[in-house]
Amino acid sequence: MDLRLRGLRRPRRIIAAVAAVVVLAGAGTWTAVASDDAPPVHRADQVMAVNGVRLDTSYFTSGDSGRRPAVLLGHGFGGTKDDVREQAEDLAADGYAVLTWSARGFGRSSGKIGLNDPKGEVADVSQLIDWLAKQPQVQLDKAGDPRVGLAGASYGGAISLLAAGHDTRVDAIAPAITYWNLADALFPDGVFKKLWTGIFFNTGGGCARFEPALCAMYERVAESGTPDAAARALLEERSPSAVGDRIKAPTLLLQGQTDSLFTLAQSDAAAKAIRANGAPVDVDWIAGGHDGGDVEAGRVQARVTSWFDRYLKDDKGADTGPAFRITRTGGVDSTDGAALLRGASDDTYPGLTGGDRSIALTGREQSFANPPGASPPAVSALPGLGGGGLSQLSSLGVGVSLDFPGQFAAFTSAPLTTDLRVTGSPTATLHVKSTSEDAVLFGKVYDVGPDGRQQVLPAQLVAPVRVEGAKAGKDITLTLPAIDHEVDKGHRLRLVLASTDLGYASPAAPATYTVSLKGDLEVPTAAAVSTAAAPLPSWVWWLPLAGAGLALALLVTGRRRTATPAPDPELAEVPLQITDLSKKYAGGDRYSVRDLSFRVEKGQVLGLLGPNGAGKTTTLRMLMGLIRPDGGEIRVFGHAIRPGAPVLSRVGAFVEGAGFLPHLSGRQNLELYWQATGRPAEDAHLDEALEIAGLGDALARAVRTYSQGMRQRLAIAQAMLGLPDLLILDEPTNGLDPPQIREMREVMIRYAAAGRTVIVSSHLLAEVEQTCTHLVVMDRGRLVQAGPVGVIVGSGDTLLVGTVTPVEEPLAEKVAALPGVASAVRTDDGLLVRLDADGSAQHLVAELVRLDVPVQSVGPHRRLEDAFLTLIGGSA
Repeated sequence: MDLRLRGLRRPRRIIAAVAAVVVLAGAGTWTAVASDDAPPVHRADQVMAVNGVRLDTSYFTSGDSGRRPAVLLGHGFGGTKDDVREQAEDLAADGYAVLTWSARGFGRSSGKIGLNDPKGEVADVSQLIDWLAKQPQVQLDKAGDPRVGLAGASYGGAISLLAAGHDTRVDAIAPAITYWNLADALFPDGVFKKLWTGIFFNTGGGCARFEPALCAMYERVAESGTPDAAARALLEERSPSAVGDRIKAPTLLLQGQTDSLFTLAQSDAAAKAIRANGAPVDVDWIAGGHDGGDVEAGRVQARVTSWFDRYLKDDKGADTGPAFRITRTGGVDSTDGAALLRGASDDTYPGLTGGDRSIALTGREQSFANPPGASPPAVSALPGLGGGGLSQLSSLGVGVSLDFPGQFAAFTSAPLTTDLRVTGSPTATLHVKSTSEDAVLFGKVYDVGPDGRQQVLPAQLVAPVRVEGAKAGKDITLTLPAIDHEVDKGHRLRLVLASTDLGYASPAAPATYTVSLKGDLEVPTAAAVSTAAAPLPSWVWWLPLAGAGLALALLVTGRRRTATPAPDPELAEVPLQITDLSKKYAGGDRYSVRDLSFRVEKGQVLGLLGPNGAGKTTTLRMLMGLIRPDGGEIRVFGHAIRPGAPVLSRVGAFVEGAGFLPHLSGRQNLELYWQATGRPAEDAHLDEALEIAGLGDALARAVRTYSQGMRQRLAIAQAMLGLPDLLILDEPTNGLDPPQIREMREVMIRYAAAGRTVIVSSHLLAEVEQTCTHLVVMDRGRLVQAGPVGVIVGSGDTLLVGTVTPVEEPLAEKVAALPGVASAVRTDDGLLVRLDADGSAQHLVAELVRLDVPVQSVGPHRRLEDAFLTLIGGSA
């Protein structure tokens, strides 16, 4: 039932004696999927005959022919198996046999949509498990019983839960943003959630695509606006709650905070029921949901993989994360306006109540109207907007909700004297009277700013409640939506009871409601939830000691072999000075670096440029003491560089990539690296380096789940440990997409802003021009030019000659041979001409006219690319 997250997984099994799965499409199509650090992944596409319908499936495997656990991945509502292909490939590369399929009524699969009918979709999953049990790649617990886990988001999450309740062969599940009781989700407290339900049936392709009983139910409830007992029974029998006492598989529940379709109360009910069965249960409240926000796909997928590693592979060392984790929004990224995320956790799940704080509200008894036709309705969430939903705005502190005057009652607290973190479901006791027999109210709690005008509805959530027998007056306890929200000191809380809401059906007949307070607002705080670092495996502590001992031995012997020149006190504040540096590799016929000299000052971001083979990487390797020069000298802060030189502790480097242990988190890798240096932990300045690198919440994930961009940033963070005075980066943007390149640029600028120095070697000239303050241009091992970017780019000795028609190569050669011309390079628009000391623009123009060059304009060039090509004579 996922209208924006069409991904994750799901499984199921039902007893069907006859039931062997029949392959309709032969052996299927096998496809190899390439990966940088894992064996190829093979995909076989098959259409299977299952329980009278055709299911379109894909089967993913990798590696050798050994047996491994299996995973079934279910897709979101309205999607197909293709929506979870990437996750399937990743799991296959991690050593799982993965089966995906398009559920009944979606994609190329036939049949009517049954909303995970136990006799339909759930029985289909059991047949798929039967099929997995016959595959030679799949590990078996016993004959016919594969080691299998299921996962999926929304619709796929529900089938995961249902499968575990109906089929005892399911060994672990990881459902995301899904429901426990579908009747409670679509008919909360007897109120019809009309917009979400309508979108849901429309996304399925219209009422006729559903099983007849479901179609009839929807049409009946949509017309009346009131759910009946038969409608509830129909949805409840297709809900995981119907088999909740039979779900005993280890369960990772991932639920969205910005989700007016499936609220946190759904996962709370699931957690309590499954834990009561004795099964391990962890709960993770992610930032996004069906209403938008960041769904944290990378982190979520990493945690799901770790969950399966623990409970399917029996990897006791797998870090499954805390029992409860919550993603919190803290500020805004100034570069792209996105909400900044951080995690908090607890070693026990607190539920939706606990640590309650009583907030006194003031307000007299108030009467307000339910207008005829329940119009105009108040506005909270706007279902179906996905990433542009109002919930994303509310997480950034922007108030966008709308209540119409005369259609609500409000009760407000005094300004808070301290900050208040609300985590869970607030409650309030009220007395309700109505001129009609029943009343329908929508409760919500606003965060009101000090000026009283700006108010924010956290996660855009409301709590509908149907009050029967309200004509005589009735006391009710209103349970408000579960949220995680920080209310600042000086702000107020405002409880609002509205008569209408855009997302729900209200009585069409006009009525007057009267509401009064019967007590304080009780606010849960979950005070034990806090940030916490996961413990490191024991070997992390002894391995660095061994590594440090080896490094010390090498350092001592290296010092005995090499006499190091005395420091130069005049260069003590100079990050780098290179003098007459040369290097020729054994067997080579030319120098990689020849007579190279330049100097770098504090606070500079220096770009080292040159075509392939210019000697850039060789220079950096000599600077790091990795190879010895044949001649010349390198001094860092006045100290001559030799292998193992103590001054190298002031240098951080990212040269030719970094190797990480893939099963450890980013933070664990960095801590392990620093411990191996033998230096005190407090000298690492880990948090400062991580803040500059901008890794955020990804640090808690296993490195194997990182994108290329995240690995690069982790490598940069490793180079920054200890906040070295000189940071060296060799092609740090390799393999990054444009947004990631921009982030890397900002990392370098932030680092140098504190007075430190950065040297970056890159072939992306546009990035160098935006990032660097100074340049060193090399070609064929020699220095071509050095100086500030502005001087090199805007150098007066280089002119861009615009021509009416393109210049042919013979004519360009004639221009290059003119007196006063050092070089001439053809461009799309004409020529780039660099003048030597005797040249002048006036003389050049006269010569161009003499050669019949169709000159249209002449002026200084302004692009680094043009300057670079001119400086190296087009050899790049």
